[in-house]
Amino acid sequence: MGILAAAIAVGLAALGAGIGNGLIVGRTVEGIARQPEARGLLQTTMFIGIGLVEALPIIAVVIAFIALGR
Repeated sequence: MGILAAAIAVGLAALGAGIGNGLIVGRTVEGIARQPEARGLLQTTMFIGIGLVEALPIIAVVIAFIALGR
């Protein structure tokens, strides 16, 4: 049962990160289309946001491994 719970937790975290990354990149593209001169600032902010969003599945994997170890 623990393996199933860990797999669900990691899968949902990956799903959430995928949706979050899609929203971040989509809004960045919209922003660049509206204001091309702000491209550098928008891309920098986008990469920071993607890095923060990608931390979620990594944390979920760590928590899943901890839960499996008990």
